[in-house]
Amino acid sequence: MFLVSLQKGIILDMKYLIVGLGNKGNEYENTRHNIGFKVADKIAEILGTPFQITNFGLMAEGKYKGRKVLILKPDTYMNLSGKAVKFWIQKENIPLDKLMIITDDLALPFGTLRMKMKGSDAGHNGLKSIQNELQTQVYPRLRFGISANFSEGRQADYVLGNWTEEEQNKIPERTTQFANACLAFVFSGIQNAMTGFNGK
Repeated sequence: MFLVSLQKGIILDMKYLIVGLGNKGNEYENTRHNIGFKVADKIAEILGTPFQITNFGLMAEGKYKGRKVLILKPDTYMNLSGKAVKFWIQKENIPLDKLMIITDDLALPFGTLRMKMKGSDAGHNGLKSIQNELQTQVYPRLRFGISANFSEGRQADYVLGNWTEEEQNKIPERTTQFANACLAFVFSGIQNAMTGFNGK
């Protein structure tokens, strides 16, 4: 199991890493698989902090009620997301319970919010990469439902496809809700965030 050094003591309790999963490139910008990037953008907007090019992606650093918040959009493509996550939790000495991964989920209806403390990768390539790199399934994740409205054999086209007009119209409200759920996680912990936001 991947372990994080606790040498800096209490400082670690005030530092969080939020990672939105997606694929780099303009062709993927508005695809279902990139909703993690959209939520990360909304969090950075709320905190008033810009993204900067850094190791393994784009990073925004902000403060939320006294906590330092690092917001990462990996540039490794989805199936290598774990390399970016591992690099940054090592570099910043972030305990796994202060990590939040934002990802799309085919098993949930569109826009459904589900935060969990742990779980399997459920066939998601980004989560699979993170699990392989960290050697554990025990890390917080926030799933954005994208539904599964595709015919047999068309899953890849669906997740890499663009939102419908109806879905696109709802994205701003849903990304704001997901951003607020992440900030609740930072301020009041995952249990309170799950109680306050799951299913809403």
